[in-house]
Order: sequence, then structure tokens, then C-alpha cells
Amino acid sequence: MGKVVVEIYYTGNNYCAHAPALMGCVSTATTLDEMKKNIKEAIAFHVETSLGENNFIPEVFKGDYELEFKISTEALLNAYSNIFTKAALSRITGINERQLWHYASGMRKPRPAQRKRIEDGLHRLGEELIKIGV
Repeated sequence: MGKVVVEIYYTGNNYCAHAPALMGCVSTATTLDEMKKNIKEAIAFHVETSLGENNFIPEVFKGDYELEFKISTEALLNAYSNIFTKAALSRITGINERQLWHYASGMRKPRPAQRKRIEDGLHRLGEELIKIGV
């Protein structure tokens, strides 16, 4: 089964997504879950239409494939802002709360090392949550 990367970004009011392997296939939505659903539908429609019109389609789309979502830091911080406050994220990542606000607003883009700190902090939290009830 092939994998298709879908990149998701936050544009200030909406989430937007595209599949780089499928030129011109984009979608928008107001929530991350809605975005994932919309882009799945957009890809399926794009592939079906392209195949029906004998247009070029990358080989991966001619068989079974699964989507691999790559979510930007900005999109991630906004998607879960009602679950994790910036203060809580600051405690689990070690990144200044004000800096997290800048990342969420798009005013600044995190360097790779900062993205890794956010990712690692969330992974540590997830590992601790999995241990509950053991």
C-alpha cells in the first residue's frame, strides 16, 4: 500500500491542505478533523476525475494508498488550543509561552530544534497518558 503525504497549514482563520504528489488538489476547512475529511474527499474526486479523463495521475493513486498527514506547528497549536493552553504547553515543552503564541499566530516560524521540542514534549505527555491505569 502506498503512502501519500498531505501537508496541513493554518491560514489565520482556516486550515488548508494539499497533497504535493497531486498537483492542484487542495482543500480548506475550519477545523482539523473537517480538514482531514475534506482533503480525503478532494483527493478521491481528483483521482476519479483524472482517471476518467485519461489525465496523468501518479502511480501511487492507481492502487490502494493511505494518507500521511504532516501538520505544521502553527496548525497543531491552533487545533489543540482548546485542550492545551499555551501555559501548559510551555511547561511540557520548555518553550516560553509568548514564543508559543508567536508560533500559533504565524508571526514567527519555529526553527527545527523548536519544532522538535514541541514534538518531544507532546510525545512525553502521550507516553505518560498511556500509562494511566497500568
